[in-house]
Order: sequence, then C-alpha cells, then structure tokens
Amino acid sequence: MKHSHLQQVVAWMQSFKRIGAVHRVSNNVIKIVFDRDDTLYFNMQRSHATIFTCNKEIARAKIFQAPFDVMLAKRFERSHIERITLHNNDKIIRIKVSQKGTYKASSSLLQLEFTGKYTNAIIMDDKGVVAEALRHIDESVSCRTVKVGERLEDPPLPNYVPKAYPLEDVRTFLDENYRKEQSKKLSALKQQKLNILQQRLDVLQRHYDALKSEVVLQNKAAEYRHIGHLIMANLHEIRPFALELTLQDYDGSTVTLTPAKAFPNANVMKEYYFKQAKKMLQRSKNLHIERENLESKITYVKHFIHTVRTAEDIESIALLFPEKAKQNKKTARDDRIETFFIEGYKVLLGKNEQGNIALLQQSKARDIWLHLKDRPSAHVIIVTDKQSVPQYVIEQAAALCVNFSVFEGGRYLVDYTPRREVKIQDGANVLYYHYNTISVTKS
Repeated sequence: MKHSHLQQVVAWMQSFKRIGAVHRVSNNVIKIVFDRDDTLYFNMQRSHATIFTCNKEIARAKIFQAPFDVMLAKRFERSHIERITLHNNDKIIRIKVSQKGTYKASSSLLQLEFTGKYTNAIIMDDKGVVAEALRHIDESVSCRTVKVGERLEDPPLPNYVPKAYPLEDVRTFLDENYRKEQSKKLSALKQQKLNILQQRLDVLQRHYDALKSEVVLQNKAAEYRHIGHLIMANLHEIRPFALELTLQDYDGSTVTLTPAKAFPNANVMKEYYFKQAKKMLQRSKNLHIERENLESKITYVKHFIHTVRTAEDIESIALLFPEKAKQNKKTARDDRIETFFIEGYKVLLGKNEQGNIALLQQSKARDIWLHLKDRPSAHVIIVTDKQSVPQYVIEQAAALCVNFSVFEGGRYLVDYTPRREVKIQDGANVLYYHYNTISVTKS
C-alpha cells in the first residue's frame, strides 16, 4: 500500500474505541472487528500487503492455533484502544490497547508493517519487547531481527518524500481494494482448480467410454468358451508351449488359433479359456453397476466444476479445497464421501447414493443433516462433536448441498435437522421431523 493511503486509513481508524474480536482467516489475512460492526481485514502477504473491507463474512478455512494466534486473541480480544498511529511516519500501523484484569490493567501493541519484503504483524508489550510475531526473523535474513523476548528496533526510514494520493472516501477505497484483489486472484485460482478438475473428469470419461457393452462381453465369453471346448476335444493333438494351433471344429472345418501365451500343456490352456469366459460373463452381469458408479462420479465432478466456475470469491473456493490432513493408516479414506471444513467444523457430503447411505449410517445423533426440500439431492452432514453450530456454518453447508445437487441457478430451499430426527426408509430415502428450512440463492 502507498504511504499516503495508509496515512489516511489510520486517520480514519482513529475514531475506533474497542476491539471486539481478532483472528486469522487465512495464512496471511488478519480480521479485526472494531467497536460493534466495523470489520477490517489486514492482508500481510509479503510484497502484496493491503487493507480491505468486505460486505459479507469471510469464513475461516481452519482455526489457527499457532502461538501468534493464541497471543493475538489473549491480548487484543475485548480490549480498549488507547491509540492508533502511523508509527515513525513509516508504512507501519501501531495499535495500542489495554485490558483490565482482576488486579491491574495491561497494555499491548499490535504492529502491522506494510514494508514490502519484510511485511509482518508483531505483538509487543508496552515497552516494545516482542511477545510473538507472524514471521520470526533472525540475523541470517535481515539485520533487523524479530525475536520473542527482544526489543524491536524501528526499520530505517526510506530516503524519499512520499507523494500524496488523496482519497475521496476511505471506506470506498477499502471496499475497492477487496474487489480488485479478489478479481485478479479469483480468476487465477479458478483456472488452476478447473484444470485439476477437468483432468479428473477426462480420466473418468475415458474409463466410461472404454466400457464394453453387455452384448460384446457376452459374445466374447461365448467365443472363449467355444475355444475351451475345442481345446478339450483336441487334447491329444496339442503340443506343450505351442504358439499356433490348428484345430478341428465340430462342423468339420479347420480353425487356426494363436494362444494368448505359451502354455505348458493343453489342460492348462483349456482352463485358461474357460476362466476367461466365466470372467467375461460375470463382468457383463455387473457392467451396469460399474457404469452407474462411473456416471455418478462424472456427475459429481461436473457439479464440482460448475461450483468452482460460478464461485464469487476466493474463500468459497478455499472451502472446496481444504488442506489435506494426514490420513490415519487404520482409517481408509471413503471415496464415496467428500470432506470440507467451514470455520473448523467438518462437513461431509455424499458424492452418490452409496455415499448418502454411508453418511446416514455413520453420522451421530447430534450431527446436523441437510437436504434439498422436496427433491433429490446430495445428503450433507455437519459433524458437531456435541457442540452448537453457528448459523453461518449451516448456511455455508446448505450452499454446498445446493451446489452439488443442481446445475441451474435460482432460489432453493434446504431443510436441516439433527440426525436423530431422520428415519431411514430404504437406501438413501428418509423421513424427517422437527426441521428448519433455509433459503439458498445459486448464481
């Protein structure tokens, strides 16, 4: 950010009296709620640091619990602001707060440095000693170190006079910052994720296209069975490891056969062709299951692609691609169920009918179940771990239910209720009672 813009933003922020809540919503973005409802987001990404506001809540992809986050919440949530300054007339915002304890009040400093390569968020006591930092910096990286327990030195001032860039309205500027950054990042992120999903779809489509019809498999089974009978009828004429056979068919004609491989004797060759015939026949009987399975996977990935393509912000895409947790070797990943995380709550979605059935069977009584009202849809489960779930999490889970169930835009109703209210009838068909309904608009 430009020095002039920071100067004007700080002047605007000086009317704030309290900090209600503060936490990270992503690796580099810190959310601070001032007074009652003035929410600012500080993007502390190196060389791309900025401040922005957003007219809707930005969900946390996960709950950050690093020492920095623990210290941030402890020292700044529900605190009184003593002053907000542009420290040392540099591109550094310093927020001094105080908290009243049982015995005495304590003061803390939050220093947000928009200094390009060394952009950082640093927590200090009132004497300037570092308590924690978003990024710790030692001597091997910079002559200005950021270490816990050491006093923080001011960075050297730039040797130029900053130009003035007047803003008509600070809040409009902060809103525009969000739109510009999001538009550019969103386009790049969408393309990256769509490429991954398209590759997945192409693989599934190739498998689907390669499926032979039941008739082809049955004909192949008959052909192998016939060859097996011919070999059995001509056992005395077949030499070990023969690579070409001339056999007499039942109608008196001569059949030339090239075996699939060299067999030690005719009996082994005969058994091979009978087994192949049995395998082809069995596959023809189960082909509809394989076809339906692939069709459901293809439909799911198409829903995924459509959801990414119509996403309106980066946070919506981040919810769809959570960081992969280390898989427990004893617990195999269920390919029928997709896992998402919203504000730290695990949200499970059935990819197909079998996935929906698995969700119903595995979920617990106090988990929250969601489904489109009066029409087929994916089943969604919010794992509660016996905790109350914020309404915002339910809204986001309902949006997932809609996005992975229908392609058409419009207004949809989603019912939700504790899992204990859902009674399984047949497969994934259920009856449910004492439910609530939420409206979701799909673009």
